[in-house]
Amino acid sequence: MEIKIVEYNPNWAKGFKEEKTNLIHILSSHAVAIEHIGSTAIPNQRAKPVIDIFIGVSPFEDLSFYQHIFNTKEYHYTPTDMKGRYLFAKYTNEVWTHNLHILPYDDLFYLRNEFLLRDYLREHPKLVEEYGEVKERATMDNGSTMEAYTRAKTEFIQKVIDAARKEKGLPLQSVWET
Repeated sequence: MEIKIVEYNPNWAKGFKEEKTNLIHILSSHAVAIEHIGSTAIPNQRAKPVIDIFIGVSPFEDLSFYQHIFNTKEYHYTPTDMKGRYLFAKYTNEVWTHNLHILPYDDLFYLRNEFLLRDYLREHPKLVEEYGEVKERATMDNGSTMEAYTRAKTEFIQKVIDAARKEKGLPLQSVWET
């Protein structure tokens, strides 16, 4: 699968809101928090056109529970090496449109690196441009696999996460920790 980066699309926010409404219907009170994360949640950020969503749930059920409630025509479970979460890819008319990350909701939910990265970039627009350039280089050099593409962005992401964690008085941690 080739990874393609596109210019920011303000419709991504609308796509998130529409999917959030669907998720509230599907998960009802099981979902404590539904948040737009990733590059599509950052104004003016170039991104792959897939909307990432974190769903904080309580209780955090076994995988079979989520596989049962999601329509398998649209939502495909995607095994990953990420611990403590389930990932479902949503396809609309056979086009990959969303990633749903289902995680346990707890007191530390909003201190996850993904939220820190999103919020820090929203507050520092100069870094948004730099991140776009990093992504473009990553797709040119490593755009054939998602893992290679993600690893190529690690140094930049770690720099931003470190700055965000320092700003909030949080201990530093690797971006690869959950």
